[in-house]
Amino acid sequence: MTPLQYFLFILFFFSPLLRPHISSSRSLTDESCSLITSPDTDGICSSMVTPHGYKCQEFEVKTEDGYILSMQRIPEGRVAGDGGANRQPVLLQHGILMDGMTWLLNSPEESLAFVLADRGFDVWIANTRGTKWSRQHVTLDPSSRAYWNWSWDELVMYDLPATFDFVFSHTGQKLDYVGHSLGTLIALASFSEWKLVDKLKSAALLCPVAYLTHMTTPIGILAARAFVGEITSWLGMAEFNPKGVAVTKFLNALCHNPGVDCYDLMTSFTGHNCCLNGSTVELFLKYEPQSTSTKTMVHLAQTFRDGVLTKFNYENTVVNLEHYGQAKPPVYNISNIPDNLSLFLSYGGKDSLSDVKDVQLLLDDLKFHNGDKLVVHYVEDFAHADFVMGVDAKEMVYNAVISFFDRQ
Repeated sequence: MTPLQYFLFILFFFSPLLRPHISSSRSLTDESCSLITSPDTDGICSSMVTPHGYKCQEFEVKTEDGYILSMQRIPEGRVAGDGGANRQPVLLQHGILMDGMTWLLNSPEESLAFVLADRGFDVWIANTRGTKWSRQHVTLDPSSRAYWNWSWDELVMYDLPATFDFVFSHTGQKLDYVGHSLGTLIALASFSEWKLVDKLKSAALLCPVAYLTHMTTPIGILAARAFVGEITSWLGMAEFNPKGVAVTKFLNALCHNPGVDCYDLMTSFTGHNCCLNGSTVELFLKYEPQSTSTKTMVHLAQTFRDGVLTKFNYENTVVNLEHYGQAKPPVYNISNIPDNLSLFLSYGGKDSLSDVKDVQLLLDDLKFHNGDKLVVHYVEDFAHADFVMGVDAKEMVYNAVISFFDRQ
């Protein structure tokens, strides 16, 4: 694998690498959502789920601001078993620069989506706006700057509510939720504003991110500082393209900085992942990384710089006043999360992105959480990618997640 391939692999967690995809030609047959009945030979179901012997359904969901998101459903395991029509729904939310493929890259015995289905859950897989299968909008085209005018605030405000409402309306049951990386950040931000909690049974947060203050990897720090330090020029680029000239130049510039080893970027950025299978990495490179907005990357860099979880800072008092009615962006106060909300937090001792010290800051915000509603799970040898792609993640993490869900 070339240094650039390694770069693309590890930077999908918290870095400025996107890839343009041709927007889906699927169309809505309902104003808000639809079940895809026509075959899609390139879809997630047909490419990653049904070949393993699972039933799979493709859906489209429209957000309030007009983005059309794809969702996949694995309604049962390969052997239907117990549960029937009343299987507990669980929603899986990927991290940044990934899509629903996150949960399907290993074998059925090792991939969380399949493991959950085989354990009797009704599995729903989300794909956030801008990713390969969620590049439609009611009026905007992905080639336009306007399409990319959002940060992860909009994922909190629109994407998560749309997917929660969709699953709830189809199942009539409160959801279990699993998020990884950015999928934990947008969930924590939502819960802090008491959003979604009325439809939520419990949430498992893998590599939880609310703070990035203690991110110590040289390449992560350099990337974050570049985004904040050059906010005007970065916002001139609405979508990042990992194969494009601008991003390639950016990567090359980072690689020439002292302390950055472009031949071992996976370790230098995410920490030492103990348990990745080479074939899984190759499969990742076949499908990923995915696109996101530049504003999202700048927003994450602001979190690193400021050490506070806030809405997007426009770095201009007048503009902030226009958007928020105040000179500085509002804070997402994690301590406002309902004390009786069942939370499972799992983090790794080798993770250089969801650093142990930053997780401790998050846990301090939750110090008054009801003791029987907060489970903290620590895996000493795991780094960031191990939680979703590690060959022994089932034994080290997923079994604990399922036991937590079963107790709720």
